[in-house]
Amino acid sequence: MQDLAIEDHTLTVPLDWENPDDGRTIDVHAAVVTREGGEKLPYITFLQGGPGHEAPTPLHSPSSPSWLDTALERYRVVLLDQRGTGRSTPIGDADLERGTDELVERLTHLRADSIVRDAEALREHLGAKTWSTLGQSFGGFTTLSYLSTHADSLDTVFFTGGLSAVGHTPDEAYALSYDKLRAASKAYYRRFPEQRDAVRRLVDLAAAGDIVLPSGEVVSVSRIRSLGSLLGSDDGWQSLWALLAKDPATNAFRYDLADALPFGGRNPLYYVIHESCYADGHATNWAAERVEPDDFKQDPTLLTGEHVRREWAETVPAFQPWADVVDRIAAVEWPRLYDEAALEASGAKGAAAVYYNDLYVPVEYSMETAALLPDVKTYVTSIHEHSGLRSGDVLPHLFDLAAGRAVR
Repeated sequence: MQDLAIEDHTLTVPLDWENPDDGRTIDVHAAVVTREGGEKLPYITFLQGGPGHEAPTPLHSPSSPSWLDTALERYRVVLLDQRGTGRSTPIGDADLERGTDELVERLTHLRADSIVRDAEALREHLGAKTWSTLGQSFGGFTTLSYLSTHADSLDTVFFTGGLSAVGHTPDEAYALSYDKLRAASKAYYRRFPEQRDAVRRLVDLAAAGDIVLPSGEVVSVSRIRSLGSLLGSDDGWQSLWALLAKDPATNAFRYDLADALPFGGRNPLYYVIHESCYADGHATNWAAERVEPDDFKQDPTLLTGEHVRREWAETVPAFQPWADVVDRIAAVEWPRLYDEAALEASGAKGAAAVYYNDLYVPVEYSMETAALLPDVKTYVTSIHEHSGLRSGDVLPHLFDLAAGRAVR
């Protein structure tokens, strides 16, 4: 990998783009990464998954993120810390001092529609008439919102596991995701039948309050079951297998379990506003919990994934201070994020990786959304899971598709 030039850019923007004169502002940070000789290349903005996670930190050697070398062959890469994360006025425990009313109102301005307005301000700051986007997971959801309102600013759009359920309720999205987790759980147990007994053992220990993390969290049954999120990445099953093979009484197990759980205190937004990413004009009201199928309720060895639980605001020390906030957020009547007519009229061109077995963004809804964007060519694959962008071959495939070349 050639040497990288990394330029930091920080803009001060309105907290509420609909009321920019109310005096409230936040900072939005982005790192622009260029390789030697690429100073005149067009920009591509990476929109991170989440919600609630900052952009990856670019590293020289080994190249990180893993797809960066490929992107830098064609673009200058803009790594945007989405508002509320990283160096973009991050939200954390200190914000609880604002009080519930003020903080909840503040959190309503952290969704994809506001991130799009931040991106537009950054594009103008960089002097780019148009630019391209690479949207991973929630970053793809954000791209759809971008196409709904500012399609003229986008040259080529790339999605990796990020074609959201446009026109569907959170209940529908989460109900379908349970079907995916059911199939993934059963497939895992067919391959490793002894691991179902290991999960039963952990469920029994959790029910008795006998699993305690180094943080002091007394692990609940639902937290154990959320380990199914590991099955959503290419190599996550290996991490799950290794964890379940450990003795639950050991330090190794307790620390590895803490690292493996999908929601934690480092990025509280991922828990606090997670369900809002599927709220295309709806309140969520703890959708994933409400639509849990009966067989999941009866069989705790059926693993779950990105299914947040209200009880975690009582049982997880990192989330306990947020209990009042998450209840209020669950009741917010969110505005729409997408406009189907605008998407169809956007003329968007590009390519999208759709993972056939995706546990997070179901293929059925992804293909419905893809039909709204006929010039965004789809690469549908069962080779990769939701983490496919990190594999090294997905982005070259998308670049070839967008350019009209046969996929290698």
